[in-house]
Amino acid sequence: MKMLYIRVFILLAVVFSLLPLDLFAQDSIRLPVVSPYTGGLASFGEGVKNGAMLKAEEINASGGINGRKIEIQMEDDLCEPKEASNVATRVANNKDVVIVIGHLCSSATLAALPIYKKAELVAITPASTNPSIGKSSGYYFRTVYQDEFQGAFLARYAVEVMKFKKIAIFYEVNDYSMGLKTAFVQEAQKRGVTIIGEEAYTSATTDFTPQLAKFKIMKPDALFIPGYAPQGTLIINQATKLGMKVSFFGADGLDDVIMLSNKNAEGLLVTTPFLAEAAGGSAKAFIEVYTKKYGKEPNWFAANTYDAVGIAAEAIAKAGANRQKIRQYMVAINSPEKAYKGVTGSTYFDKYGDCLKPAFIKVIKDGQWGSAKEQLK
Repeated sequence: MKMLYIRVFILLAVVFSLLPLDLFAQDSIRLPVVSPYTGGLASFGEGVKNGAMLKAEEINASGGINGRKIEIQMEDDLCEPKEASNVATRVANNKDVVIVIGHLCSSATLAALPIYKKAELVAITPASTNPSIGKSSGYYFRTVYQDEFQGAFLARYAVEVMKFKKIAIFYEVNDYSMGLKTAFVQEAQKRGVTIIGEEAYTSATTDFTPQLAKFKIMKPDALFIPGYAPQGTLIINQATKLGMKVSFFGADGLDDVIMLSNKNAEGLLVTTPFLAEAAGGSAKAFIEVYTKKYGKEPNWFAANTYDAVGIAAEAIAKAGANRQKIRQYMVAINSPEKAYKGVTGSTYFDKYGDCLKPAFIKVIKDGQWGSAKEQLK
């Protein structure tokens, strides 16, 4: 009899070892959060991770989603379209996943978009700003403004506040940078700015001197860099080394801690969708808790992801763990009265899943990010 018990025990152990791990996670709700956690833009991903984890911890401490804990599942797409497709396919094929947060980079989001659309899986991007995203899918929503707004806003600031007359543009060949550049140029030219030259680079470029030398001869008032911080900081250093006497400005892709260690970036102006100085009461509490937990103030990636996780949790709580019902719920968040009230303000969506959010201007002063003295109304 003893031997029989032992054999039964061994058999059960083998059976349980072969069962899918998901079977034991049914009491939790998996929420994939896709971002570059390694590679050149890992610092952006850090804010995404921290914001997501903090919101999930708060939700779980309050009883979870209808009694079920939320489990954040970090997925690294390296900010590369090919890897983003791989991640999106894996996530979309998991029937336990009913909504996803991500991706961060516009090129990655555009690569993942058709996969989520085919799987009828709602995705909320906290950071992708390329204008075509919302118009390409009925399943993508975002908690950040898009570049038609951001580019025009930057052009207004360049003219109305900075009084720039001649601007050179140095952009990266990717969906984010080119979409932003196009929107900026259209608005800037309407306002009488002369775009004296445009040059392109790739993410692998490290020597920008030949193009910058051309710009130096043209004597622009400012150099607009609608790209990401790793390349942006090199451009600023190399332009300074060449003796270019220009102002540097860019968009939210330059809003990174790497810039603070670059003494040549003093005075750099960038747009941002989240500014601590302009935050409301709930945002101030978020900033305080985040800073205490992580030892630094939240950047805009953290704030936007914190709200995206909150929206996703609310959608699951009210619509249930069903992909189609969650999409119906998201589509219905379409007015200020129905908006999600978060730390980045009120979020509601138009017919394309885009939201209207304000933009602010930050500046590096004395090696720290701070609010620019003058903001556009």
